[in-house]
Amino acid sequence: MTQQRPPSPRPLWRLGDSGPAVAEIRRKLVRLNLLPEQEQAEGADAFTAAVDAAVRHFQQQRALIVDGIVGPETYRHLDEARHRLGDRILTHWVGRPMVGDDIAELQQRLLDMGFTPGLVDGIYGARTGHAVREFQRNIGLVTDGTCGPSTYRALANLTRTVTGGQPQAMRETEHLLRAGPALAGKVLVLDPGHGGDDTGVEAHGMTEADQVWQLTTRLEGRLTALGVRTYLTRPENGQGSVVSEEERASFANATDADLVISLHVDGHANPGANGVAAYYYGHDTRYSPTGQQFAGLAQRELVARCGFGDDRIHGKTWSLLRGTRMPAVRLEIGYLTHYGDAGRLLTRREEIVESIAVAVQRLFLPPEDDEPTGMLRLPSILL
Repeated sequence: MTQQRPPSPRPLWRLGDSGPAVAEIRRKLVRLNLLPEQEQAEGADAFTAAVDAAVRHFQQQRALIVDGIVGPETYRHLDEARHRLGDRILTHWVGRPMVGDDIAELQQRLLDMGFTPGLVDGIYGARTGHAVREFQRNIGLVTDGTCGPSTYRALANLTRTVTGGQPQAMRETEHLLRAGPALAGKVLVLDPGHGGDDTGVEAHGMTEADQVWQLTTRLEGRLTALGVRTYLTRPENGQGSVVSEEERASFANATDADLVISLHVDGHANPGANGVAAYYYGHDTRYSPTGQQFAGLAQRELVARCGFGDDRIHGKTWSLLRGTRMPAVRLEIGYLTHYGDAGRLLTRREEIVESIAVAVQRLFLPPEDDEPTGMLRLPSILL
């Protein structure tokens, strides 16, 4: 899996490194019971093989890229994992939300009691603050949206009240039904990966940033013709600053879109690696049901219509998938380092675009109006 990294220097720690930052990483791993305490005493500031194994274990647990490298994403998750519900006072800070596992636990508790904090993502956003205020109002507490001792005591005394399935899944399903089947009026954010000084994967005389830009602009045109309002997270390729995944998520949230589609292509040292994969927000029982559904639809259409190998769908906690208030899916459309996939990116662009557009339409169709994978033709079902 190719990780999105700009060429400018960013803090990365890996096997063989040492120093104060590594010492802090080791302390975090010890607190999470992933590194024995005796390891902390021996070589306290060295990134040893034991630390590498612990980091990989942690990355696997958190649905991150498992590479043993502590970059900004892994370090952020290490920091968030130390919080437990009740350890600190929680509140909503506009523009700088609190994050942590304690917030994810709070969100799940609120969902289980029938409140609507949004996605269980560990981010104390406006919707989580509103859900806390509604909870406080229902039990007669001061409705300040802040989780302090009195709110924690009330949470400890109450149990799950929503039955019949996962509350978030039921709400997202209801939202899709209310949205209706017509594409006209829907709002989508299209995210062409990389860009600016960050070209992504380079192979066969092509760059990832350019290939996904070509696909994105064609997809934008196709969806616009169907009545969809689209927004792009970055301008066309060229020299300039790199747009981070956090900035892309913030941009998407400002549009209040129905769906975010992030386009990438992959690369690998093994030239035989090939196929398409789709990623949605998912980690243990926390996931986006609509994101998972669209990932599956897009994956199957791309495989059936374009001849890519099937690398399946996967839940991940990457910043763009996690940080958007609406469902977001990242599509890795083949391997640029694979001769066959690279050829498909050049010769089958229209089929790739049509596959994704059909998946968008199928997402909003009721089951009785849907058709098997590879069979739907958009002009025949426009409403």
